[in-house]
Amino acid sequence: MVGREVGSLFPKEVAEAREVLLEVRGLTSRGVFADISFSVRGGEIVALAGLVGAGRSEVSRAIFGVDRYDSGEVLVAGRRLRPHDPAAAIAAGVALVPEDRRQQGLVMELPIERNATLTRRWKLSRLGISRPGAERASARHWTERLRVKAANLSDPVSTLSGGNQQKVVLAKWLATVPKVFIVDEPTRGIDVGTKAEVHRLMSDLAGDGVAILMVSSELPEVLGMADRILVMREGRLVDEIARAAADEEAVMFAATGQHGGAPAGRSVAGSGGEA
Repeated sequence: MVGREVGSLFPKEVAEAREVLLEVRGLTSRGVFADISFSVRGGEIVALAGLVGAGRSEVSRAIFGVDRYDSGEVLVAGRRLRPHDPAAAIAAGVALVPEDRRQQGLVMELPIERNATLTRRWKLSRLGISRPGAERASARHWTERLRVKAANLSDPVSTLSGGNQQKVVLAKWLATVPKVFIVDEPTRGIDVGTKAEVHRLMSDLAGDGVAILMVSSELPEVLGMADRILVMREGRLVDEIARAAADEEAVMFAATGQHGGAPAGRSVAGSGGEA
């Protein structure tokens, strides 16, 4: 971060909050998280913060339908989302960028262009038969928009740097034109320059009226990008902190239940994040 202004690392623009696009009511998964309720408006970036094991990623996956839950409901734009059904979530306009891009977000042996279009393959095919030209055009559009640095889109996605792999995951989901964008550890393991690009993208999406739920273990990222911070501890939501009132000590106190914050720059999850 040496030599970079904070504003360039976290280019958060103020966006007008619109109607509620994501509403979570009493979501409970026994032994994992309990009675999770919150909402996210279009134009907002809401962060889920907390220590490793607090249940943040599990909540995000349950909202999307990847993980099952025992009770509660999720509403998207006022309509109840069918539980435990990622296809229904996608159809309703929900996107999930997972925490582990290599294991959950990409098929490493497949070409870049195939990875960038996995969420739209049915739209890019005709009578169940893929159309390589349409796939390539869609992949080119989104990878160019996100400035993915690749020698050839037909190369395996495994040949890309970590930052460019993350951009391909983002491209795959942006191609669905989501209403609700859930992103788990959006900048883990990528270089500072690419982090700033990802943050700019998130700010632009919020400006376009997308509701963003961000799970992050990095306190600077949480404080720099979130309009509101929801803090989880031991599977429960324990605090909501407005941007104007947020600082490292407030977030760490809520996350741990103890007075005294973490050293400046330390992640909410301690040493859990990558450099």
